[in-house]
Amino acid sequence: MTDAGQERPADRSDEDPAGLPALEAVLGVGSAPELRATLQRIVDSAAELCSARYGALGILDPERVLVTALFTSGLTEEQRAAGLPPGHPPGPPPVHSFLGVPIRVHNEVFGNLCLTGKRDGGPFTEEDLALVRVLAAQAGTAIGNARLYETARRRERWIDGAAAVTTTLLAGRPAADALRCVAERARVLADAAAGVVLQPTPEGGMKIVAASTQGDPGDLVGTAIAPGSPVLEQLLGGEPVFVDDSATDPRMTTHVRIRFGPSMMLPLRSGGRLIGTLALPRARGGPVYDAVDRLLASQFASQAALALVLADAQHDREQLAVYEDRDRIARDLHDLVVQRLFATEMMLESTRRRAENAPSGDPVGDELARAVDELDSTIQEVRTAIFALQQPPTDAPTTFRGRVLRETDGAAVLLGFQPAVHFAGAVDALLPPTVAGDLLTALRGALAAAHRRNGVASVEVVVDASSPGRVRLTVTDDGRTEAGARGTTVTWESAL
Repeated sequence: MTDAGQERPADRSDEDPAGLPALEAVLGVGSAPELRATLQRIVDSAAELCSARYGALGILDPERVLVTALFTSGLTEEQRAAGLPPGHPPGPPPVHSFLGVPIRVHNEVFGNLCLTGKRDGGPFTEEDLALVRVLAAQAGTAIGNARLYETARRRERWIDGAAAVTTTLLAGRPAADALRCVAERARVLADAAAGVVLQPTPEGGMKIVAASTQGDPGDLVGTAIAPGSPVLEQLLGGEPVFVDDSATDPRMTTHVRIRFGPSMMLPLRSGGRLIGTLALPRARGGPVYDAVDRLLASQFASQAALALVLADAQHDREQLAVYEDRDRIARDLHDLVVQRLFATEMMLESTRRRAENAPSGDPVGDELARAVDELDSTIQEVRTAIFALQQPPTDAPTTFRGRVLRETDGAAVLLGFQPAVHFAGAVDALLPPTVAGDLLTALRGALAAAHRRNGVASVEVVVDASSPGRVRLTVTDDGRTEAGARGTTVTWESAL
């Protein structure tokens, strides 16, 4: 920087009165409480200590190589508003009066500190260069520390968010609420315009099944990605997809893409199984997701997928516990209550028959007859309750065929064998809800009656909707009636 043969200036720290301010500037950089104030102080100090008319400190996005922040010294407010690039104030400065030093953070260039326009009209000296390098190093330290702090803070937020999602999912919320919870929490953490969860479709595509947005028209849920999409191929293969602009990226094919900008789509995988995809699109013109965003969101997606699997397994265990408890109650009712009621009925029946030989109009015989009838009705109601306890909860499949099979499966527990079931006609499509409910009630009563008879070894159930406008239920068993006959057939019929 200095001309050959020119005597080097004396050390400023010893003789130059500017040496003390230089030392104070270097030592005071790290004490600024906020990064922007620190960087502005650095560029001001560099310009003052090196007697430069203009100074600029530009921060670069390491991924985009673009200036993301600019701090200047010596420029007017109008010149700052004009967005002059770092190191190039108005007018072309002489080459020999420009000094620029890169700002490094762990060997990675994060910006430049530049000076131009030496006040005495001469070139910048080696001493100026050394000073600017020290200040650039301090700027790099400040930027590195700020980024480490911001990364740590973001990581903490994502970890807290993942923990909150796990806690919420394991609290036993329904599946739809669980997916919506994942979408909502991820949207907030990523500062996204929307958070959506997609799941594979039978056709080989993917469909949005849960969404969280602010002010969205609400048409996201149900939006599908058609099979064969390049994005879909990556997602189904378990690979994340990162998009700079959803509206213009040719890989994006849904009709909602035009309202979004940067986006990341993260597979929800657990144990090698693809549960779905978490998509986090930002608004048009929003900042592109950086490497830290991508890493933290991917980790969140992995933990959320595991939490969804655990919540599903917990729900299955709870359902199993309900079934086991119902089976226990049904066995207790049958083994204790029903048997005792049945024994009491038999004793009363025997007493009633003896009372038949008493004089006519005997009130005791009439009361015994009524008591026998009441006990018979009670046993019938208890048996019906036992069958109802054998049925799965209301969130089980609700097709009519499935409901009939659930009734017969429940009866099999008490009968000791599985009734045969046959269907004729399109029963699922033809039976309205009221008729289906009445038929199931009749079926339940017929199965309970079959269980009461002695020697029942087989039961056949036929639901026939093949006749136009009619449905018929037939329940046949091979048990013995009170009269000793073998076999009983119960028929129920209704118009459709």
